[in-house]
Amino acid sequence: MADFKYREERFADIQMLRYRLDGFDKLTLRQKKLAYCLAQAALFGRDITFDQFGKYNLKIRKTLETVYTGYRGDRRSADFKALEVYLKRVWFSNGIYHHYGCDKFEPGFSESFFTAAVKSVDKSLLPLGGLSVDELCAELSPVMFNPGVLPVKVNKKAGADLVKSSACNFYDGVGQEEVERYYAAIKEANGEDDEPLSYGLNTDVVKDGGAIRENVWRVGGKYGAAISKIVFWLEKACDLAVNERQRRVIELLVKYYETGDLRIFNEYCKEWVAENDSPVDFINGFIEVYDDPLGLKGTWEGLVEYRDVEGTRRTRVISDNAQWFEDNSPVDPRFKKKQVNGVTANVICAAMLGGGEYPSTAIGINLPNADWIRARHGSKSVTISNIINAYNEAAHGNGFDEEFVIDGATKELVRKYGDLCDIIHTDLHECLGHGSGRLAPGTDPDALKAYGNTIEEARADLFGLYYVADCKMLQLGLLPDGEAYKAGYYTYMMNGLLTQLARIKKGNEIEEAHMRDRALIARWCYDKGRAGNVVELVKTNGKTYVRINDYGKLRTLFGSLLAEIQRIKSEGDYGAAKDLVEYYAVKVDPSLHDEILDRYGKLGIPPYKGFINPILIPVRDDANNVVDIIADYSESYVGQMLRYSKAYSTLV
Repeated sequence: MADFKYREERFADIQMLRYRLDGFDKLTLRQKKLAYCLAQAALFGRDITFDQFGKYNLKIRKTLETVYTGYRGDRRSADFKALEVYLKRVWFSNGIYHHYGCDKFEPGFSESFFTAAVKSVDKSLLPLGGLSVDELCAELSPVMFNPGVLPVKVNKKAGADLVKSSACNFYDGVGQEEVERYYAAIKEANGEDDEPLSYGLNTDVVKDGGAIRENVWRVGGKYGAAISKIVFWLEKACDLAVNERQRRVIELLVKYYETGDLRIFNEYCKEWVAENDSPVDFINGFIEVYDDPLGLKGTWEGLVEYRDVEGTRRTRVISDNAQWFEDNSPVDPRFKKKQVNGVTANVICAAMLGGGEYPSTAIGINLPNADWIRARHGSKSVTISNIINAYNEAAHGNGFDEEFVIDGATKELVRKYGDLCDIIHTDLHECLGHGSGRLAPGTDPDALKAYGNTIEEARADLFGLYYVADCKMLQLGLLPDGEAYKAGYYTYMMNGLLTQLARIKKGNEIEEAHMRDRALIARWCYDKGRAGNVVELVKTNGKTYVRINDYGKLRTLFGSLLAEIQRIKSEGDYGAAKDLVEYYAVKVDPSLHDEILDRYGKLGIPPYKGFINPILIPVRDDANNVVDIIADYSESYVGQMLRYSKAYSTLV
């Protein structure tokens, strides 16, 4: 077995890392076997995510893989090398659109080379589907090479028809107003619901013969071939459940996949939130809605996890004090929860990533997303320690702080406390931030429409920022002294005002919800703090830096913005959400952008990172009984992607 290494291959703007399964060997055999079955279920959803991100993605992936493995021309040519990089990017982003910026990749190889290469390989291995090779090339070439054809995965620009101008594969033949009217009519027809459904979460919307209808993603329906495989492994996992409630959770998920019934999904979410005893847990399904411009459709994702016992002691301190945090929040009392229910916070290790969580993944997650379930039944929050460790290990000594942090004293502060503050902020964001506050009676949870995701992420970020500076952090033993929080404040403002611009292509605006959230917060505080010179941008030797002059006043600004963001969410104030996001979170100063791109580029640091999964290998005895599950880290990025495409493809 190869030695474990955090660092791995680089290509384009991406660095591939590995994550280590610390403590996995301490699980019981039953728990390891459960994790293995859940991991298989997590991997079989891969094709769903590819298809959701663009209707041609699966055909393009299969075609490129066939060329990559079967091309017998000059594999050292510039065109072939560029095709190799393009394919790696397609694998990484689950399609032809950047995983963060949403723009379509520009192939570095010519259209004529692509056509000739496709014609040169064994056509029986191509995804022809009744087409000739010429017809396949004619279908795919405009999508890949014409910048005007399906140019962006998710368009959030104000004034555009967000449905028609987005290439994500959730809608066909309909426009934004039609979709909004369709779901408004469904909600009106169903009236007030004590347990509202997440309408549209597991469907795509099509116009068929003039009528609008939904295709449900379920066994026997759209994505049925993939979902059937997921169900197969979930049923095996069910037999290995650690307790009866976990068995019930898996049974409900299987039933939901078989029927597509969102009421069963609600029941599943309630049971999943209540199951907190098993050290092995999972996420599997149509979950986050960031990849739909209207914030309705759930991207398929899978995550298998096991508890980090030491780290969980920290998050349990936070969750045990959830009511104190809610009571002392700076938001209007009308929008506070009088009783915080069922907040469960764990630090976990990822054992397998899948779908929308792979290869790029979150470092923290809070689910379920339904506000009413959070209010009545609580939520589960996780911070993923082995992913955070991999990120931190890769960042050490890369020259970033030396280039962008303003002075030696601040560099020392960041060096001493930066990683810890990031972890505590993530804990607060996920454990309490998303679960805090409540909607005003009668507020539609979808009222903020395309701005809802950004507002929600800003709300959780602000909750963490406000409280990381509170003396409660010292009382609870979460931070060592009253100066530590300043490291978190500095890096957050530096990122929101400056360094996250390195992730944006020159000439583009900010599109991704989390990046918009950070820009909104940092720019709003910079703007509102001008009179008191709270935060400033200063030039030194032609380089722009952030200087924070008053950390206490900055915290007050965070609290004021949190109160307003919570009001907007609680009241469903679409106009205020739009004004905040469009004014503070979208536009990019071109001169500043050029400067950041130049400075960051000279460091040679890829702005994005992703992960290669370990291989979970069953160990058998002479009687063919599984006696252990071990983690192998030796697989290469290309090897893993080709293996996944062979072993887990169901839709192409």
